[in-house]
Amino acid sequence: MTDSTRRTVRTALQTLLGLLAALPLLVSTSGLPATLPGLGVALAVAAAVTRVMALPTVEQLLPAWLRTPAPAPTTAGVTAE
Repeated sequence: MTDSTRRTVRTALQTLLGLLAALPLLVSTSGLPATLPGLGVALAVAAAVTRVMALPTVEQLLPAWLRTPAPAPTTAGVTAE
């Protein structure tokens, strides 16, 4: 699985969890001004899940196909002579 596909799947999962958390508020309201709290909850939950999934401990718990690859070593600050 490519890195971009992995990111897309993780983002979709995070957004779905946020929408599920906000679903009761979205269902009980009907107008746009009334749904704003529900949308706020959805965004807050999605942001929290995104942050939690970025933690190294959680990264280890994810299935291999959802893990992000280790960053490549950089040579920043090293000068060639």
